[in-house]
Amino acid sequence: MTDRLRSPLLTAYGLAGRALMPFIPMLLSYRTGKGKEDPARRRERYGYASRQRPDGPLVWVHAASVGETNAVLPLVRRIVGEGVTVLVTTVTVTSAAIAAAGLPRGAFHQYAPLDIVPYVDRFLDNWKPGLALFVESELWPTMMARLSARGIPEIRINARMSPRSFGRWQSFGAATRPLFGSVEMALAQSEGDAERLRALGLHKARSVGNLKFDVPAPGVEPQKLEAFVVMAAGREIFVAASTHEGEETIVAEAHRQARAGRPALLTVIVPRHPVRGPALRDALVAAGYSVALRSQGEAVTPTTDLYIADTLGELGLFYRAAPVALIGGTLVPVGGHNPIEAALLDTAILHGPHVQNAAEIYAALDRGTGTGAIADATGLAAAVETLLASPSDATQQARRAAASLAPFAGALEATIEALGPYLKPLAARAGQPGGPRA
Repeated sequence: MTDRLRSPLLTAYGLAGRALMPFIPMLLSYRTGKGKEDPARRRERYGYASRQRPDGPLVWVHAASVGETNAVLPLVRRIVGEGVTVLVTTVTVTSAAIAAAGLPRGAFHQYAPLDIVPYVDRFLDNWKPGLALFVESELWPTMMARLSARGIPEIRINARMSPRSFGRWQSFGAATRPLFGSVEMALAQSEGDAERLRALGLHKARSVGNLKFDVPAPGVEPQKLEAFVVMAAGREIFVAASTHEGEETIVAEAHRQARAGRPALLTVIVPRHPVRGPALRDALVAAGYSVALRSQGEAVTPTTDLYIADTLGELGLFYRAAPVALIGGTLVPVGGHNPIEAALLDTAILHGPHVQNAAEIYAALDRGTGTGAIADATGLAAAVETLLASPSDATQQARRAAASLAPFAGALEATIEALGPYLKPLAARAGQPGGPRA
């Protein structure tokens, strides 16, 4: 730790990281076996680069997982449009695939290094970012200390600090205030997030809104949409989007209950991590359901109960095909995923009680639609049956959802404006004779 950030707690954190180094290969091997690491690029987790650094100034954007990556892509495009190269890091295999598919020319992807001093130093020595932008709530004490020591501004964008996380950080007392105080600025999703960050010592925290509201609706390949509609002809479609372990069991039970009254019901399950698809299929078949797996090209038949869409980047297809959607991560204590994409595509939205990651968004949604959280499989089955029985009610609920979220747009422009003093010097250097382009 640097002198500026030195505290017994942060020093202990750094030492613990070094002590864990002999075990890191085993950890990464275990995660690779679970499909959570890319075996061909595992060295990047040790801070090694797998491609040459482009010449000139570089902005580093870190987005841990899928939701953060999707949210920040429009901002990355704007920065690249200024002529500045962007390095995007993520942690999960799924988010890496999304980045690879969505990054513009002038931006590229690497996996983030583990938060251990030698790996962090190796990463920073190679990439030499002129500005570091961290998306949402990732807090890496070692990386934050190393950035501060090198004088690299660290800015938190789309920053989030849930009440639960705030309580945990507060329990450390004043020990972590130097850590938060080292951050140059935070552009928070809401005034509540900004207030909690300021209370922890990040004094230049202010609300500019949530970047996820400015993300365009997910696209779709028309041929794939048409093929699915033809395959599922005659079925009433309900989609459970971005589901997590334990959540699919609730969804399947809701399907069983709802299909008693609506025999044409087809439930599409889109797991948050597609790698879980085959194991999920096996578990649901063992539980007595008729299941088809999209990644294996299995077709929907008249007897199919559950269609597992274990593929990447196809939520736009299923939101368009289904009039009703459950937003995953809300029936189990994950915290809730982004409902905005479903709202943009005129889909009636259902959610469970675990929405702390986007509490203000869901509160606005509930106010606008006059609905609330679903508690269990029986509640989910009843809601699905009601909405499918009345397409006009489903349409009205979807429109009210979109209207309730529309006022939140505008965070992208506010973020660009706030980053201007940091981006303009880098853009000027990139535009100099002999300046770079990736």
